[in-house]
Amino acid sequence: MRNKILAILGTAALLAACECAPEQEVNVGSAVQPGTAEDFKQNIKDRVFFAFNKSTVSAESARALEAQAGWLKTYPNTTATIEGHADNRGTREYNLALGARRAHSASKELTKLGVDKARLKTISYGKDRPFVADAQTEDQHSQNRVAVTNIN
Repeated sequence: MRNKILAILGTAALLAACECAPEQEVNVGSAVQPGTAEDFKQNIKDRVFFAFNKSTVSAESARALEAQAGWLKTYPNTTATIEGHADNRGTREYNLALGARRAHSASKELTKLGVDKARLKTISYGKDRPFVADAQTEDQHSQNRVAVTNIN
């Protein structure tokens, strides 16, 4: 008899648990929260490329920076650091200066597009942080001639 009572109570407890509101589905897929660094990286082109020994913004890079500026203006509480990089040819000192000019060019363009200058920082890594290590071909070198916008 005692087992029957325990079985009835256990069944009642299970039924009571089933009467709770169903849990909301949690999407653990690729959705990222808007306004985050992940959102920027996933949905906005975060880098602009430069020609050999140049720091001027090309038409293609200007379009990428327009998208970045639009995102930054949509989320005015965000700040960004723009990294300047260079390929592995030339001296370390020269490439640090070139990376700084590239980061500054990207920052200046974002400012012209309406992003508050106080929200932007620049840093140069020159050839010290290449995207393609030990680049040998021109295509590999071109991947290292870049300014990358990182949301802080």
